[in-house]
Amino acid sequence: MKYSQLFGKPVKEDQGGSEMRSHQLLQQAGFISESVAGRYFFLPLGWRVHDKIKAVIKKRMDAVGGQEMITPTLHPLELWEETNRTNTTGFELMTVEDRRGAAFALGGTAEEMMVDVVRKRQISYKELPFNIYQFSTKFRDEARARGGLLRVREFVMKDAYTFDKDEAAFEKTYNEMAEVYTNIFNDLGLETKKVEADGGYIGGDYCHEYQVESPIGEGTFYETEDGRYCAHEDVAVFEREPVNPNDEVLPLEVIEQPDWVKTMEDNEKHYELPASRFLKNVVFRVTTSDQIIIVTIRGDLEVNKTKLEKVLNLTGQLEAATDEDLAALGTKSGFVHSWGHKARYIGDLSLTSVKNFIGGQKTETTDTKNVNYGRDFECEMLADVAKAYDGAKTADGKTLIEKVGVEVGNIFQLGTHYSGKMKDATYIDESGKGVPYYMGCYGIGLGRTMATIAEKYNDEKGLIWPEVIAPFQVYLAPIGKNQEVYDKADEIYKALLQKGVEVLYDDRQDKKSTPGQKFGNHELMGIPYRIVLSERLLESDEAEIVHRSSGETKMVPLSEVIDQF
Repeated sequence: MKYSQLFGKPVKEDQGGSEMRSHQLLQQAGFISESVAGRYFFLPLGWRVHDKIKAVIKKRMDAVGGQEMITPTLHPLELWEETNRTNTTGFELMTVEDRRGAAFALGGTAEEMMVDVVRKRQISYKELPFNIYQFSTKFRDEARARGGLLRVREFVMKDAYTFDKDEAAFEKTYNEMAEVYTNIFNDLGLETKKVEADGGYIGGDYCHEYQVESPIGEGTFYETEDGRYCAHEDVAVFEREPVNPNDEVLPLEVIEQPDWVKTMEDNEKHYELPASRFLKNVVFRVTTSDQIIIVTIRGDLEVNKTKLEKVLNLTGQLEAATDEDLAALGTKSGFVHSWGHKARYIGDLSLTSVKNFIGGQKTETTDTKNVNYGRDFECEMLADVAKAYDGAKTADGKTLIEKVGVEVGNIFQLGTHYSGKMKDATYIDESGKGVPYYMGCYGIGLGRTMATIAEKYNDEKGLIWPEVIAPFQVYLAPIGKNQEVYDKADEIYKALLQKGVEVLYDDRQDKKSTPGQKFGNHELMGIPYRIVLSERLLESDEAEIVHRSSGETKMVPLSEVIDQF
């Protein structure tokens, strides 16, 4: 490719739109351009990188017997209704109607579609297991599109689906795919953590995310120092260590309390006790009904909404209660009681870790103390609904370390979550009986992965692409005004192309195309190697080759330049 013909050339100034270095560079270097919020053009440079990421994934998928296919973009809405997912996704489902009035969902994930195409084939047990996958555009009407390519409303995903006979057979498949994912990200230059996670609206009993540690990440997870336990905050378990085990259980009392004591910080200051000694109530409403949920928890802990939704089997259906909701209970913020309201009470496991809590029945002038769970109040259930924290202990006494990362992939055990709900989603077993497929699914967002690589591989000058996904291998930069230099560059350009080397030839000869501009473009674009030709170098029959990552420079005889690549 000649630079003069390139569409989407780099620009001098940061294009704005995000504080993330990766997003700034991808826009400035001419890889992407924003259309509207959450939707991006991949310009020619960006699409070359995107395609190479795809090639890395495809090579690994094909090596384990994956078979690539494609589903329609529009999914018949009745398939989503068949699994009752029209209202339980983690994003707003986008729908359209055709001229006949048929309703369709814009594909946000493809479990129903893959089950539908398989169930139409009347699969025999002899044909299992198999692995089908696709690279397709996904649509998710996210409430907040942010971070450039990290959270968008339209993106390309590699999603794979495996079909097995039973749980025992699937275990081998799941472990194989876990290894495939680790290898894919290693190939792309990303060190990942395999993190236990919550399946959310996808379903199934267990899943794992592949997280790349990064300060720009929006995923929090916890890992023990030895790395043997690694779990997302939505599933991380920890011990509620006793706070005051040696204290004597005291009688319940109603006590006077100054009216300025309203927050947890006020409580700590007034009573000169840590937050762990107080009761705290957090109120949620169910979006699909008028039901109110009050979570009672130890004062130093936070409620994890995903854990709570899982306990209540209400995926994606909880939101913080409003002032109007509290008023309907006969209370207001800061005065919610730990018992007595017309609501469902769910208690965290931490309620049994403290003797003689303070709180629970606050009024404008009083509160209660020496409150003990089981004696003075009880909840509908006690469950793990608290967010883990840095320094918490595991059951075997190890310390959890809080980390932040970017999720670049995920793998899910689905079991019969979909095949059990969709009619005739069965294979014929040895006895001729129809048995639901045992399934798994596996996703990688290509744009998100690209942004994560860009975030990791850059410096003050620009991007530094790993060679396996760089848009070009070589940036050919003749400098000066001597026509012989450009003639020689033409010769080298053609020889590199003939050899199959991907080269971007900066063929500009105008006065504004200074050596500094050409070198700056190369560094901004992050192409692995730069070949420099000049009048002085031609006189010594040499070319200069610069390695973008290391900065190493070497002089090479012109006759040997092609052989370097």
